[in-house]
Amino acid sequence: MNSTITQGIRKDEDKFDYNKDADRFVCPAGHLSIRKARQGKRDRGINQVDTYYFDVQKCRVCPLREGCYTPNAKTKTYSVSIKSNLHKEQISLQKTDYYKEKSKHRYKIEAKNGELKNVHGYGRASSYGIENMRMQGAMTIFTVNLKRILKLTV
Repeated sequence: MNSTITQGIRKDEDKFDYNKDADRFVCPAGHLSIRKARQGKRDRGINQVDTYYFDVQKCRVCPLREGCYTPNAKTKTYSVSIKSNLHKEQISLQKTDYYKEKSKHRYKIEAKNGELKNVHGYGRASSYGIENMRMQGAMTIFTVNLKRILKLTV
């Protein structure tokens, strides 16, 4: 799974604190968000996002606005992605010893897939139809295996 899903990409996690009692985020200057809205549809495969809105009037005069508030912006928001059940299962799988052991061998498989795609043209179908794609796959894999056999015997 992509690391942006499991670890996130936020660099300012330490700036905004969550107030559990108010169910709101607090900015570095101590201002509480004024509104919370959930965006995105459930059961669409896309994570929903909780967006917290801050009072722009306070942000305009805030001493910590540099790097936080864009001048003349109409809103100041802070969004947090909500992990779907599928992502939560994947995160727990990635913590297991089985996953860690299997991921150590992944580079070998990825190298072979890269060779198939980049050297032998398997990254793009040469003709239409599932039967033609199967034929292209069989021929490409046969070619790669034949090259390997010749390399080992010589």
